[in-house]
Amino acid sequence: MLRTSSPDLDHWLPEPAIRVAHHRRTDLPADRLWEAASEVRLSDLRLLGRLIRWRIPGLAADLTLDEMFRAPPFTALAEEPGHALVSGLVGRIWTLRRDYPDLRDPGDFRGWSTPGTAKVVFANWIEENPTEIHAEVRVEAIGAQGRVGVAAVRPLVRAFGNLIGSDGLDAAVRRAERR
Repeated sequence: MLRTSSPDLDHWLPEPAIRVAHHRRTDLPADRLWEAASEVRLSDLRLLGRLIRWRIPGLAADLTLDEMFRAPPFTALAEEPGHALVSGLVGRIWTLRRDYPDLRDPGDFRGWSTPGTAKVVFANWIEENPTEIHAEVRVEAIGAQGRVGVAAVRPLVRAFGNLIGSDGLDAAVRRAERR
């Protein structure tokens, strides 16, 4: 049985400075939608895929989102196999260089408190009855310099945050429809 509510993102970032959430409803079976979503590649995401690769240099275009969210610089924080994945990333997200320290486990993410950085949670999940695919991103600034850095990326988030839905979730639904 699939979940009927979102993962507890407040456990990871209860008071985010930035929050972006999107969802898509479909008549497709939930399991098929989740499987298709796990196969979406950065190259399938049009502009969103290019932006991700620009912000995190070194990612291959044929990398799936599932692989990306499970490997450095990301850390898988919580998972319900076939239903939900919550991942985290820390560092100076506003720089153009890859400034994302590797975390060993979810405890490292929870304990991260380095001033001048940010913590970011990425959550993707499926709800049933009706079937919906969800994506949510939360950002927390740490310290005064962290708040300045997060403020610097806020216009980018405003300008391109809609791509999570239009490129990301739509790619998953399209892939599931082709099955």
